[in-house]
Amino acid sequence: MRDALTLTEALLDPVLAREPAAPRVTWYDDATGARIELSGLTLANWAAKTANLIRDEFGLAPGARVAVLLPAHWQTAAVLLGCWWAGVEVVLRPDPDADLALVTAQRLDDADGVPEVAALSLDALGAPVRDLPIGVTDFATSVRVHGDQFLPGGLGTALDGLTVAEVLAEARGSARRQGFAEGDRVLSSTPWETPAELIDGFLAVLAAGASLVQVVNPDPAQQERRAETERVTARR
Repeated sequence: MRDALTLTEALLDPVLAREPAAPRVTWYDDATGARIELSGLTLANWAAKTANLIRDEFGLAPGARVAVLLPAHWQTAAVLLGCWWAGVEVVLRPDPDADLALVTAQRLDDADGVPEVAALSLDALGAPVRDLPIGVTDFATSVRVHGDQFLPGGLGTALDGLTVAEVLAEARGSARRQGFAEGDRVLSSTPWETPAELIDGFLAVLAAGASLVQVVNPDPAQQERRAETERVTARR
């Protein structure tokens, strides 16, 4: 047994041991009407595929830096967990010193100077990004061929200079402050654009053993009905 767990293992292992098939991330876009739900096991499978892509296709080792320039989305959740499973450091801002940038097609310019770039369409059905420039990898096409199991090979800094232990401590502290408990269904529209937002709006939910109902482009008129339908017990 290894001396230390990756951030992904520390967050997901308890919920996978307890309720692997239970919903872990439910994502809505009120602008389009889209709804996607991932169980803990499905989220872990997507994270493993991402981790294998990072290690085997892009050749990154623990300690590398990955700029994740993506909105709050179920695919972003899988990407982040995949990064941490691979032991790489996530930064949430454009960083020309990063080893890899994971971006939407609209933010390709923010990846200038980064040697490896992968673009995500964030399409609900996983459609590829069309007409990408030469040298930019289509994430949806590439990630599918990778395995849905991952064996970690080491640890690095986790998030914007914070270690795994520091991020876990921040996430658990945030969960306590917000009153999140095991089994809660947390309704949130918090973006994930900064480390603080990501910790408070996503990692704290996982750290508490709760599940997330994330809404983007929220329609205020739908929130009370959604809270009832999704059996929401806490709000962010």
